[in-house]
This record gives sequence, structure tokens and C-alpha cells, in this order.
Amino acid sequence: MLVQKNTLNQLKDFGLNSYESKLWAALLSRGVATAGELSDIANVPRSRAYDVLESLEKKGFLVMKIGKPIKYLAVDPEHVLTRVRKRIQEEADIQTQIITKLETSEILDELKLLHKTGIKQVNPSDFSGIFKGRKNVNHYVERAIKSAKKQVVIQTTSAGLIRERDSFKSVLKKAKENGVKVMIATQLTQENKSAAAELSKFAEIRDTQTEGRFYIIDGDEIIFMLLNDADVHQTYDSAIWVKSPFFVSSMKKMFTTSWNTMKKA
Repeated sequence: MLVQKNTLNQLKDFGLNSYESKLWAALLSRGVATAGELSDIANVPRSRAYDVLESLEKKGFLVMKIGKPIKYLAVDPEHVLTRVRKRIQEEADIQTQIITKLETSEILDELKLLHKTGIKQVNPSDFSGIFKGRKNVNHYVERAIKSAKKQVVIQTTSAGLIRERDSFKSVLKKAKENGVKVMIATQLTQENKSAAAELSKFAEIRDTQTEGRFYIIDGDEIIFMLLNDADVHQTYDSAIWVKSPFFVSSMKKMFTTSWNTMKKA
């Protein structure tokens, strides 16, 4: 069967396993064929061929022809892709509905109570961790900003300010509406002027020459980036999270001292 190995691997994106990919590709190459013929072409055990072909029929990848011996007719890949897209969208809608129901369900209240009970038993020194990858870091930062009650402090680089705008503008705006004070220290440049203008609608921005990347939430927890974003790909970006009022308050005091000397945007 003249099908590239990487092509067979990519057929997994259609929701097919290895045997399904091989048999469907074999059928596409023949148009119409019996299970035995397809088994030989695709190098799939005959004992599995019928079950796999039945699975492909249910998924809409082929049509079983009436008669003896039973033959199978390939469905146009473009039609299959349309069907797969529709199925994925339907499954996503169902999952979204389930999540929406869980948000107001009793089980969520039980899980929150369970977490609250368990967290009381955790040693304060255990409230720390590391996040790898900028996407993972951003997910946690977004959650932290949403949970803020009093203050969000951000120090970032000049390029980082543009990312703050792209990633957190909506949650920072919501925080401001909820009475949370938002403070952002960065290196102001011509390149991030537009981002600074947008964020200044709901945050106080000041210019600093001090390099650093961190987020302080309510003086209680800090997410501290370990690397300069100019020197690392976002995949390898990483941060340390610490929740310790004693430690974070010290960091906040140092930031406040520096903040008072910064020029307002």
C-alpha cells in the first residue's frame, strides 16, 4: 500500500486508530474491496478486519455494500472531513453544556468544601510550585487576577507589556470594575505605547529601568518569572509560584519603594 507513514499518523486527527487508518487508506486506494482484500493490502490481521471495518462504517468513513461477499465502498475524504468537523463541534457543545451545569451544581460545592477542608492540613511551606511554558503560566496568572480582592501588582518587560494587554486586558478591566487596584511597572517604549494607552484605562502604569517579571496578588501570593523573555522561547518560559504572606510582603515593600521613584506613564 503506497501510503506514507506520516500520512497514516496524521489520519489519527480524523479520530482513527492505527488499524482504522490503514484499512481506510487501503479502501481509498481501491474504491471498492472485500474485507480479505483490504486485510492483505493494509497488513491488518483478518481476525480484526471485520470489526475495524464495522467501526469505520459507524463513523461514516465507508459504506457496506449488500451482497456476497460483503464489499465496502470508500466515502469521499472531503465528505468525511465535514462529518468529522460536525461531530467534534457537537461533542464540544455537549461538553460545554456539561461544564455549564457543573458550575451551578451541588457537586461543585462539595468539591470546593473538600478542597477547603484539605487545604487546612497543608503545611504553609507547601504552598509553592513551578509552571513550565508561558501558556501554563498565563492560565494561572489569569486565575489569580480573577481571584484578586484588593490589589494586582505587575512588573514586566517592554515586550511583556504588549503580551499583558493581549492576554489579560479583559480580566484586568474586570478587576478594576470590582474595585481592585492594578499597578503595572514596565519599560515604556515607542513599541509598547499603544498597549500602555489601552491598559492605562484600568491600571496605573509607571516607567522603570529595573528588569523583572512578576505578579503579586493581594500581597499574599507571587508568580515570579525565572527568565528574561527576550532570551527564551515561550515553550521554555517558566515561573515559580509562592503563596506566603511573609515572603510576598517583603517583595511588595521593595516594589513599593521602587514604585514611588518611577515616572508615571
